[in-house]
Amino acid sequence: MVDCVVKDWQGAEAGQASLDLRVAKEGSAAHIVHRALVRQMNNARQGTACTKTRAEVRGGGRKPWRQKGTGRARAGSNRSPLWRGGGVIFGPKPRDYSVKMNRKERRLALRTAFQSRVDNLVIVQDFAENLPRPKTKELVQAMSRWGIEVESKILLIVSQRNDNVYLSARNVGNLRLISANNLNIFDILAADQIVATQSAIETIQEVYGDD
Repeated sequence: MVDCVVKDWQGAEAGQASLDLRVAKEGSAAHIVHRALVRQMNNARQGTACTKTRAEVRGGGRKPWRQKGTGRARAGSNRSPLWRGGGVIFGPKPRDYSVKMNRKERRLALRTAFQSRVDNLVIVQDFAENLPRPKTKELVQAMSRWGIEVESKILLIVSQRNDNVYLSARNVGNLRLISANNLNIFDILAADQIVATQSAIETIQEVYGDD
């Protein structure tokens, strides 16, 4: 169990929040987190890259010149991979890059990754009511009061999407906003600092804490 300080909108200490997630053993933690990360990145690939072989390129049916007597190398088609405009040797074809991983392993990797980032985690009270209208400047100032380096890569986790919070956050190029239900291992590991609302931590604890 990890106890974290909860900060209010002004950056003052407003209580404590506990995070108690079952994580992987130290010897296998790095391996399972790596597998989950590779799986997510591979599953995001479209796999639509495609090149044409010499059999698929248009043209090339006529022999460019006779076999002997010209002094040039023999050629049977102007769509050979050796020719400009010819086919591609061993080029990419559409394929499925997806990798399978058991659900329990995925959830274990996610819990392990999230728990490992507690040193870079800042928990704040729900602040949607403090943004009655979309205002990026006010959100950036609040993050500075929370001790967040605004120039770093920031992951903001909320319990559920609020339009004013979303519109205030989307103009910050290095800030990514996700809901607790869309927690994923890539965003957790890619962020320099993580900001989570108190209700988001409760949702994460409720969803992932019982495994």
